This record gives sequence, C-alpha cells and structure tokens, in this order.
Amino acid sequence: MSEKTYAPIGVFDSGYGGLTILKELEKTLPQYDFLYLGDNARTPYGTRSFDVVYRYTLQAVKYLFEQGCPLIIIACNTASAKALRNIQMLDLPTLAPENRVLGVIRPSVEKVAEITKNGHVGVLGTVGTVVSESYPIELEKWSEGSVKSTVQEACPMWVPIVENNEIESEGADYFVRKNIENILAKDKDLDTLILGCTHYPLLEQVIKKYVPDHISILKQGHIVAEKLVDYLQRHPEIETRLSKSGQVVFDTTESAENFNNKASLFMERPVEAKTVSF
Repeated sequence: MSEKTYAPIGVFDSGYGGLTILKELEKTLPQYDFLYLGDNARTPYGTRSFDVVYRYTLQAVKYLFEQGCPLIIIACNTASAKALRNIQMLDLPTLAPENRVLGVIRPSVEKVAEITKNGHVGVLGTVGTVVSESYPIELEKWSEGSVKSTVQEACPMWVPIVENNEIESEGADYFVRKNIENILAKDKDLDTLILGCTHYPLLEQVIKKYVPDHISILKQGHIVAEKLVDYLQRHPEIETRLSKSGQVVFDTTESAENFNNKASLFMERPVEAKTVSF
C-alpha cells in the first residue's frame, strides 16, 4: 500500500490498556487498517496533572495525524477525561479541522443509560479518572435522566497488577476484593458497574468473584467498537477516507521488545512493534 493511500484508524493509549479496545475494534471492523500508539515510556497518565496529560496526549494526536490517521480513538480513560475536550475544541479546528478525535467515556456513558434499570451506577477507575469527575459529569449530561446516582472508587493497584502479569496472584485477589467492597458500600442499590480503565477487563474473572450477579459489569472494548460502527455509518465523510487492508501496526515510545512481551498478553497473539519518538 502506498503512503498516500494509507489512512488507518489511530488508537492511542498511555500504555497497554488500550489494546483491549483495539482487540475489539479489530474483531468488529476487520477490514480497516489500525495504527496503535502506546506512550509506554511516559506511562502511567493516571497520576499526572491535567496540563501534563493534555500536553502528552496532544503530542500523540499530532504524531498519529502525521502518520495519516483521519480518525483517532483515545483509548485511555485518563486522557479522555483530562485532554479530549480541549483537543476537540481548541486544537482540532486549526490542527486538522477535517479529522476527528474520539474518546472512550461518552460511548460508555451512552451504554449505561441503555442498560441501567434503577439509575444507580458505580465507576471503577484510576485516580486521575476518578478525580476528574468526568464520569459523573458525563452521566448526568448524556444519560437523559436515566442515571440518578454515581459513586466512584479509585483502584490504584489494578494497573500494576495487570502490567506485571499478577492477575492470578493473592495480591490481585486482595486489592480487587477491597475496592469492590468499598464501592458496594458506597451505594447498596448499585445495578451497573463501569470498568473505567482499559486494563480492567483483564481482571474480569477476579472482579466477578466479588460483584453480585444482579450487577451488570460494563467493559469498554465492545461498547467502543459498537459505537464506532454507528459513528462511521453516520459520518461517510470520515469513513470513505479510511484505508481498508486489514493491517494492524503497533508503535511504542518504549523499547519495542518490552512492548511486544506485554502487548502479546493483551492481544493474545504475538505482537511486533517499532519504537518511535514525538
């Protein structure tokens, strides 16, 4: 494929979690090209300030535009919470007005509105996502009144557990149980739990041990893929610009060897990345 016609969907994350989104996108839209960018050299974003997350995310967006991506999915809850709105409103109009940058919070919120029965929602996320209050704000704004209460629980140990492949350890069990008990205690009427970090689906089996059966657990990968299909149908001006050869490319700001080892766990297949800087 010539460089001219290469126009993949960019998928950006601060680290590895966005691979859970990419995996679902690849499954749902196999004909499209994807370019995954992990800013693994500077991860995690969850504990960083708004200004730093915004600056890093904007650098990544510019890089992906330079690689020919007409559409970028920010597959990171922290970056979606702390940077997306600024990029859409302040930067995109001058940077690339014909391109689009989407996040993962709005699709999740719209899905919650469809499935909650009593309007009591819980959010499990990184410290950065929880502190940003993005989920409570967006749930109030976009749920059309179907969400009555939102409680949150920051789970700072979950990402390191996943990235160090300690999912089946006693430590994972301890921290997952502790955080689930905390959020259940905040609202005894919870009927929906959002896994508000893209790493968390890898802990799903541990999470399910401590979440009552009547509570729905929302994973973002499938939701984002479903909403992207809908978005592309509604925006042919973007869809027709995307290249379709079923190619998936991986870029990382870290050592490619390090990235390949961990990324293979998320993708459940061998991954070969190249190291880039921006």
